[in-house]
Amino acid sequence: MTDLTPRQATVLREATLREATVYRQTGETDVKVTVVLDGTGQGRIATGIPFLDHMLHQLCSHGLLDLTVQATGDYPIDDHHTNEDVGITLGQAIAKALGDRKGMERFGHFVAPLDEALVEVVLDFSGRPHLSYGLEIPTQRVGTYDTQLVREFYQGLVNHAQMTLHVRQLAGINSHHIIEASFKAFARALKGAIALDPRRGGTIPSSKGVL
Repeated sequence: MTDLTPRQATVLREATLREATVYRQTGETDVKVTVVLDGTGQGRIATGIPFLDHMLHQLCSHGLLDLTVQATGDYPIDDHHTNEDVGITLGQAIAKALGDRKGMERFGHFVAPLDEALVEVVLDFSGRPHLSYGLEIPTQRVGTYDTQLVREFYQGLVNHAQMTLHVRQLAGINSHHIIEASFKAFARALKGAIALDPRRGGTIPSSKGVL
């Protein structure tokens, strides 16, 4: 086996450590998220919200995250608190797994089609939370899932992952297709942003030297 250079060893060491587990417990929900950023797309997800589970599996499959999510919540009221708290906890886990964000690409961009739907996602692990949300979902529900909760999920994730996220719908008339295209585009943009660039040699991707 060829010996690694110091720079390669640093990148490899950081890659093997990029995982985190976060618990969030409130009077409304109980959420546990484990994320492995350099995974193979494995998902063990049980939020109690079937459509959200389906979308989180898209993050695993297309972002190559290994993701375990276990959540319980006040479902008799509605899915709002659980949906939002899963987004918050996932954002916290991603931020924790990234650590000081050394060596990462930082920016991500992808445009994903799903039949007639087309959604563009651009993101930046800037350390400055911001969401620009441009989905126009034509129905109030997909199955039992309230489509207003898509924005709430992204907002919770953005605030706690400390990222800038732009989600823009370019086409689409089917609610399921629009939402799923956004998750697939987000997954691929995330995959690009968290990738390690060996040319950085473990430095922070900012002219300020901090994110």
